[in-house]
Amino acid sequence: MADNTLNGRRVLAVVTNYGVEQDELVVPVQHLRSRGARVDVAAVSAEEIRTLVGDKDPGKTVDADLTLAEADTSSYDLLLVPGGTVNADSLRLEESAVAAVRSFAESGRKVAAICHGPWLLVEADVLDGKTLTSYASVATDIRNAKGTWVDKPVMHCGANGWDLITSRTPDDLDDFLRKIDDVLGAAA
Repeated sequence: MADNTLNGRRVLAVVTNYGVEQDELVVPVQHLRSRGARVDVAAVSAEEIRTLVGDKDPGKTVDADLTLAEADTSSYDLLLVPGGTVNADSLRLEESAVAAVRSFAESGRKVAAICHGPWLLVEADVLDGKTLTSYASVATDIRNAKGTWVDKPVMHCGANGWDLITSRTPDDLDDFLRKIDDVLGAAA
């Protein structure tokens, strides 16, 4: 029997069309859908999303549900920002992705980012007063954006009126997903 504790919850995953870390997109999307959430994957373009494994090996190809420009961010409960160095570095140059982060933070909605995904939050300038984790190489960028970086498998910060859930790498996915379930499920 499926665990439908996230029925009615809507999640928007934002990615570029090349370079997202496979398990940081595929595993959370499958997990959240299996729990009853509606998850839409928004990419820069309507073309297929080519994932990578470890930033170098080809991964699965994923279809986008819509483009970033088409996404009505106000209709979602949680913004999911997967990593992958190439994905995160390119995504922070997409104004619609930056605007999505600001929209979620300003309206008090939840954001979950893993690995290099917090680069998008740095670019959106929403980390002042927040405590988070990420891939270790992003720590200085987080500190420069007035966030506090910690080396933990998962970090949940509710400061400034919005929930931020972060993790370091795909190795932390179990903790990351458990915390997303807790925080998103509590809002249901």
